[in-house]
Amino acid sequence: MKVFLSSLLLASVATVVLCADEYPDKYDNIDLDEILNNQRLYQKYFDCVMGKGKCTPDGAELKDKIPEALQNECAKCSDKQKKGAEKVLRFLITKKKEDFKVLEEKFDPEGTYRKKYEEQKKQIEEGKPVAV
Repeated sequence: MKVFLSSLLLASVATVVLCADEYPDKYDNIDLDEILNNQRLYQKYFDCVMGKGKCTPDGAELKDKIPEALQNECAKCSDKQKKGAEKVLRFLITKKKEDFKVLEEKFDPEGTYRKKYEEQKKQIEEGKPVAV
């Protein structure tokens, strides 16, 4: 769950607008590396998702779609969006552990998704590839 939450947190920044069968690719070309490697930008997206700050249009879409993506295992995500989600999750799990915990509490207070995505998180912690 942690993996997926965080991944969807910023990766969905790159791609989250709800459509009938797939999320649109409107935000697919957002530079995730720029966001993840710039503390100011990262913090703005994080605050948006946590409901503590203003949201950009892509941040607002991300915040809105995280619950659905967690629930359906990113079924509406394109391959590019899934890769972006994995990138964000890796970043959060390895470099922003406290933020990841905060996201877990917000989006998975009952621990349902933590159990569901436990193996993926373990693989990320071990530096192994993950199918998001």
